[in-house]
Amino acid sequence: MPTIDDPTLIFEQERTRLVRLAYRMLGSFGEAEDVVQDAWLRWRYVDHAGVSSAGAFLSRTVTRLCLDVMKSARARRETYFGTWLPEPVAMAPDDASGDDLTLTLMLALERLSPLERAAFLLHDVFAVPLGEIAATLQREPPAVRQLAARARRHVQSARTRFPVDREEGIRIAKAFFEASATGDVAALRSMLAEAVIVHSDGGGKVHAFPRPIIGIDKVMRMFEGAARKSWIQHAQKLQDLWIDGLPGYFSLEPGGTLQTVALDIQGGLIVGIYFTRNPDKLERMARLFGGTAGEQMPQ
Repeated sequence: MPTIDDPTLIFEQERTRLVRLAYRMLGSFGEAEDVVQDAWLRWRYVDHAGVSSAGAFLSRTVTRLCLDVMKSARARRETYFGTWLPEPVAMAPDDASGDDLTLTLMLALERLSPLERAAFLLHDVFAVPLGEIAATLQREPPAVRQLAARARRHVQSARTRFPVDREEGIRIAKAFFEASATGDVAALRSMLAEAVIVHSDGGGKVHAFPRPIIGIDKVMRMFEGAARKSWIQHAQKLQDLWIDGLPGYFSLEPGGTLQTVALDIQGGLIVGIYFTRNPDKLERMARLFGGTAGEQMPQ
C-alpha cells in the first residue's frame, strides 16, 4: 500500500473515482477532467502530514470545485440552443462496471440545486458518510440529510424500478438501428411506447430538434420525414454501446455527422430516445471509437 509519503500514487489510485464524481456533478467529461486536474494541483502542495484520509480530502476538494463550476455551467445552459443532454460516457455492452445512474436520472439531477445534487450523489451514489458530506458542504449533518432526502424525492420518478436486462437492451438497440438505417417505419413503430419522447442535442452546430418530441404519432412523423430525406437511412454503426446506463450505439450518419443514440426501455418498449449530435460532446467518443466530430449534416 502506498503511504502518505507517496502522494502521486495515492492520487492516481483515486483518479477514476474522482472523475466519475465530477462527471456526475457536471454532466461534462471534459469539465470533470479539468476539475480533477485542478484538484491534483492542490493536492501536490497540501501538507499531507495533516491529512487523515486522502480519499475524503480529495472528494471534498473535487466536490467544492464542482460547485464553483456549476454556477457558470447553469448560466451557460440557460442560453444553450435547444435541448441540453449530458456528454455521453459509454461502456461496451458486456461491461457491467460503474454505478446505476442512468442518463434519465442525470437529467433529473439537473432540476436540483447544486447542494442538493452534491448531497444526493455523495450520499446515495458514492456512499460517503454523512459526517464527511457535512464537512464538504459546510452544513450540519441534519441539513445534509434533508438535502439528500429532498433530492431523492425530486428524482424518484426518474429511477427505473425494473432496469432493462442487458441482453434485451442490446437486442432492442440493434433492432432500432436496423429499422432506422433501412427506413422501416413499421418496425420502428412496433418498438415504441405510446408516450415515447425524443430528445436531440445538436448544440446549434448540427441539425437537431430544438424541443423534445412527445408521443408516438409525432415521433413517427419525425422518422417518416427523416426517412424521406435520407437523414437516418444508410447510417454506419461504429460501435454498440451502453451509454450512461442505457443501451444504444455510436454511429456516423449520412453527411458525416456523428451521433450517439441511447434508449430508455421499459416493459419491452422504448419510452425515451436520446440523440447526442453536438460535435463538442462527441470528441472523446470519436477518439475512442473512430470518426471525426465536427462535420455538419446538410440542412
